[in-house]
Amino acid sequence: MYKILVVDDAGFMRKMVRAHLTKVGYTDFVEGEDGARAVELYKETKPDLVIMDITMPNMNGIDALREIKTYDPDAKIVMCSAMGQEAMVMDAIKLGALDFIVKPFKADRIVQTVNKVLPL
Repeated sequence: MYKILVVDDAGFMRKMVRAHLTKVGYTDFVEGEDGARAVELYKETKPDLVIMDITMPNMNGIDALREIKTYDPDAKIVMCSAMGQEAMVMDAIKLGALDFIVKPFKADRIVQTVNKVLPL
């Protein structure tokens, strides 16, 4: 089974992502609340996929993406961002993010994106 690292400074967002993905069969989750923790958890747990917010305290998602990709060029990372962050989303794609999900997102959008990266 796949391990998914969900990183967002808002606990309810992590819970929502986990709930949507649990309904379709994903069961192994690791959670972090900022970019610095995302990098630590990535190295500790070697997840199959990272779903990460862009705007977070301590270290933002772009810097965490850069650091994770330096550590593991094959890392699979999907970014989440609120409307109006197009420039940051483009940076994320250039740095190797596979996709991005605009918040607030619909359940089917997140499930579709994850299934594309990690087929069940």
